[in-house]
Amino acid sequence: MNIVVLVKQVPDTSDPETEVIIDSTGRGIDESKLSFVINDADNYAVEEAVRLKEKHGGEITLVCLGRESANQVIRMALAKGADSAIRLDDEKFSYSDPITTAKILKTALDGLDYDLVLTGCMASDDGYTAIGVALAKMLGLPHAAMVKSVEVIGDNKMKIGRELEGGLMEMNEVDMPCLLTIQTGINEPRYASFKGIREASRKEIKVMDLAATGLSEEEVGEAGSKAVMAQYSVPEVGELAEILEGDASETSAKLAEILKEKGLV
Repeated sequence: MNIVVLVKQVPDTSDPETEVIIDSTGRGIDESKLSFVINDADNYAVEEAVRLKEKHGGEITLVCLGRESANQVIRMALAKGADSAIRLDDEKFSYSDPITTAKILKTALDGLDYDLVLTGCMASDDGYTAIGVALAKMLGLPHAAMVKSVEVIGDNKMKIGRELEGGLMEMNEVDMPCLLTIQTGINEPRYASFKGIREASRKEIKVMDLAATGLSEEEVGEAGSKAVMAQYSVPEVGELAEILEGDASETSAKLAEILKEKGLV
């Protein structure tokens, strides 16, 4: 089973002390004091791909849209069991919206032999969930989102479970090749071994610029996007919450008085 996994490098904001600062352009963040990690959901997608490879054989190809610094994320995924990688890197890709990003990623998959494409269900930096399903549409593949369980049940069929609201699980069968966006918690991602890290350091990462994709400048970046990034802003800090103390009759009376003062009743 040949699998393609999309991975993304994102800022590590797990430390409460990490401060995200908007840069001078107003359209990005100051990365000088930030460290970077693999997107959380993508990490689970990599693990699921490795488990499927261990069970059914085949190869795993990583695809990443990012700068050279993203190689650290790619090599860590290679160290866990992926076989090869493609990185799309060109300044003209900047400010691409999710649909245009999917279009760029698709060029890396054209010509590849795959049975399954895995992506994370969401990017932890911008919160987008559209790229995976948009890519499936462009590739003409059946797809499922928020996948929490995967099982191969035939030569060309998978049984998958999708996480729904309220803790429900929807079970479906999907024909392969297909694309699945993986939800966190589907597995327990492994740590890379020292041997894997050594081997990954020797693996080539193919780099594709704009010319290699076959797309024009008008098809990528802002020029090729319907949604254009205008500006980032920091949410304004509102008034602190007031905690009402006392029994039910006392707190309800205080709440009623506050609502009257605010003109809400």
